[in-house]
Amino acid sequence: MGTLDLVSIVPWEIITQLINLLLLFLLLKHFLFKPVQNILNARQAAIDKSYADADSALNKAEELRDEYEKRISDAKAEASDIVKSATRKAQANGEEIIRDAQAQAAHLLEKADMQIEQEKKKAMNELKDEISGIAVDIASKVVEREIDEKDHEALISEFIKGVGEAS
Repeated sequence: MGTLDLVSIVPWEIITQLINLLLLFLLLKHFLFKPVQNILNARQAAIDKSYADADSALNKAEELRDEYEKRISDAKAEASDIVKSATRKAQANGEEIIRDAQAQAAHLLEKADMQIEQEKKKAMNELKDEISGIAVDIASKVVEREIDEKDHEALISEFIKGVGEAS
């Protein structure tokens, strides 16, 4: 009778325990699992949002880096252009200075040549004055010695010819 009582009691207790377990599971599912699941979903959403924000920030940072590198590259190119332009301007200025110096030198040479020519003419005029004085002296000597006119002209011509060759 002991075994029969156990078998008849066990299924009823097992069924109640199963019903209690099922009710407990439903209650836990409704009051515990759903809120915990909602909290886990909210956390997962926050984590996913954090990852998305991090990816967005990373993409923005890469864009900014690319833009920065482009600006640096553009600045280097612009600096290179400025240096090239300044070099060209400096060369042009240097060439202009050289041309001006050459023009001034040519002008100074021309001026010096003109002064030399003037000094030459002045010296020639002074020489002619001296020759004239000497010719007068010769003429007076000739008059004193009474040389004929042909001799007198020959003397003057010779003297002038000798002075012309000397200059």
